[in-house]
Amino acid sequence: MLGTAGVLALLAVAAALVTQHAFEMRPCPWCVLQRLEFAAIALVAVLAWLWRSRTGLLACAALMIALANLGVLSALWQHFVAAASASCNRTLADRIIGALRLDGLLPDVFAATASCAEAKADLFGVPYEFWSLALFVVLGALAVWAVLRASRAA
Repeated sequence: MLGTAGVLALLAVAAALVTQHAFEMRPCPWCVLQRLEFAAIALVAVLAWLWRSRTGLLACAALMIALANLGVLSALWQHFVAAASASCNRTLADRIIGALRLDGLLPDVFAATASCAEAKADLFGVPYEFWSLALFVVLGALAVWAVLRASRAA
């Protein structure tokens, strides 16, 4: 389950990069923060694969659930708060990405190039951040499912 979640998270980052670079959908700081959350979920999935024990599975699943919940909150904040503001400079998302220096290390992936209002976009008639939100819910559900399976097997 966690491996599937990791692959889905990487696919989300890949899709974001395709829409950014092929279709010129510039990301805002909250978009970039969600990319970071997806990448962190993928890294946790790798950690779960390396740490092959019940304890490892439960610890990684718990971390994945927490990251998925943060992703849900980020997507909701982006849609209901940040997208309504003219600027998203120095928001929490901007400060996190800046503090980690990811925008300088991997600017093609983690540099925000639009304000939250400018970055509003729909994909098949659905706000882009709602696609992200739905995937975070799926990733969290996969992690919960992994915990339930491990609990039944014990």
